[in-house]
Amino acid sequence: MERRRFLRRVSLPAVRELWLNHPAVNARSPEEPVDTVEALGRVTARAHFAERSVPLFHCAAMDGIALAADVTFGASEVRPRTLTSDQFAVVDTGDPLPPAADCVVMVEQVRWLPDGDVELIEPATPGQHVRLAGEDLVATEMVLPGGHTLRPIDVAALLSCGVNRVQVLARPRVAILPTGDELVQPDDPVELRDRPGAILETNSHLIAGMVHEMGGIALRKPITPDRPESLRAALDAALQEADIVCLNAGSSAGREDFIPRLLAERGQLLAHGVDMMPGKPVALAIVDGKPVLGIPGYPVSAWAVCEEFLKPLLAARTLRRTSAPPPLIGVLGRRTPSRAGTEELVRVRVGRIGGQLVAAPRARGASLLGTVVRADALVRIPAQSEGLDAGSRVEIHPLRPVEDFETLLLAVGSHDLLLDVISDLLCRRGSTGLASTHVGSLAGLAALKRGECHLAGTHLIDDATGEYNLPWMERLGLADDFRLVHLSYREQGIYVAPDNPLGLDDLHSLSRKNVRFVNRQRGSGTRQLFDYRLAQLGIAASDIQGYSRELFTHLAIGEAVRTGSADAGLGIRAVALALGLGFVPVASERYDLAIRSDALESESGVRLMELICEDGFREVVVALGGYDPRESGGILR
Repeated sequence: MERRRFLRRVSLPAVRELWLNHPAVNARSPEEPVDTVEALGRVTARAHFAERSVPLFHCAAMDGIALAADVTFGASEVRPRTLTSDQFAVVDTGDPLPPAADCVVMVEQVRWLPDGDVELIEPATPGQHVRLAGEDLVATEMVLPGGHTLRPIDVAALLSCGVNRVQVLARPRVAILPTGDELVQPDDPVELRDRPGAILETNSHLIAGMVHEMGGIALRKPITPDRPESLRAALDAALQEADIVCLNAGSSAGREDFIPRLLAERGQLLAHGVDMMPGKPVALAIVDGKPVLGIPGYPVSAWAVCEEFLKPLLAARTLRRTSAPPPLIGVLGRRTPSRAGTEELVRVRVGRIGGQLVAAPRARGASLLGTVVRADALVRIPAQSEGLDAGSRVEIHPLRPVEDFETLLLAVGSHDLLLDVISDLLCRRGSTGLASTHVGSLAGLAALKRGECHLAGTHLIDDATGEYNLPWMERLGLADDFRLVHLSYREQGIYVAPDNPLGLDDLHSLSRKNVRFVNRQRGSGTRQLFDYRLAQLGIAASDIQGYSRELFTHLAIGEAVRTGSADAGLGIRAVALALGLGFVPVASERYDLAIRSDALESESGVRLMELICEDGFREVVVALGGYDPRESGGILR
């Protein structure tokens, strides 16, 4: 009798490349809408943005009394300040702040008098124990990018900001067909006992479990006998119902191994037999435009083949990644103080910089769901510690797959909406994207020099020359090992309420006594520009009410104006458009990315440069409003 042969035996690297690059294999699943409450474990097909701010209103962060801070000025133990009941309101945590109040005094610090008045022995400060509207998430802010697997915390965050329906990638339907005359079902012990040589059919459960782990829908089918006509009919039926078909057993070169020849007759047989152990007798084919796997019958071989070929196929379809491994060792990106006596879980973003894992701490408020959504891992600060210094060796407890840490780009510096756009577009392409922390341009450049990030967004104007960024890089010693890449020109201006009710028309108008201004923090490029223009115009900072009130992002400034806690603030036009604010143009500036040379040359850096040089990226940027990206991707030094 003629011995059968492996029909298309190839090496493992070659067959993986052939398989994973085939258009029928790496095709992305279509998207579909689902209710957010039912979306746990699904993968977002596109970016999702907050429909409303969280919190929706200014509210108390502590139990106590809400009041205007200025009525407490001068209070001390020797000269207590007495407040009558019309000067404060009793509030519980989460209560809306009364219109005239701008702070909360904790109930433990209030001395109640018999007539209902209160006595304070220390002054309060504006903003004390207050959660500002939009402190967690601001309406129109990106909550999650595309390609993100939804966790319980993500579902809660989406619901909290009004996203009740999400667009997700459809779950691939995978038909699993066990084959063989010798197979019996595990729940049929009588048949197993009465049939010598019978084998329990368990592989379909193994394959179905792996399909479920990867976000697919497993369709387990009845056992098909080893008959060419039965196998053909079962395959044809499965192709009508499923996106992917797995035929288990019958894929080798034995007398009753009919699967490879059936696949060669019905479609394109890409490989039969791979130089791997276990898992050699695998058959991979495209039939009716759909991937079909002939999986060996030995359980370990079946597992190995699914690891090598089925899981990557499902990952390409769903952008789903595997679970996180045990803790890793890395270093802390910046000094992180903590309260002694309390063990703290610090949310961090994690990337590999200069050969070591760096954990960049995120905001730490107990109510900030957004910081958990965007975290890669947790770092524990022990109860006996008062914090950890930058560079401290720490255990990193992953919340995401650790392979993401190797390719994630960490950005620290100036805030800009384009950083979210870049992260979303990179994630949609199957990359791990860009994680940005907003601390201002100057602090970002300093972090870049200390090795705490791969890149820093910057738009610092030089007072002496009016030139952007390069003088500051030279001043800080960011020389040969760093590059400056142009991202976009953008328009800065004054945020005002819709229709500009106060008639603000230039920077001079901010010095009016009836205008409440809100400023960016020191070291930010927007603050630098503001101070530069004030000096040019001869306007004193002391003439601007609110000059010393600082927020950290354009969105936070815009939200302060939108909610009425400020009348004006400086920021980019794109945020004004997104939040429906009025906008008074002030200047056009250059926004650049200062990048480590080794990061620019890495695979992630190459992907970043490819993206920002594309016409499609520039079209997306222009559509935001207030940007001019015609020179994006240019290397300035």
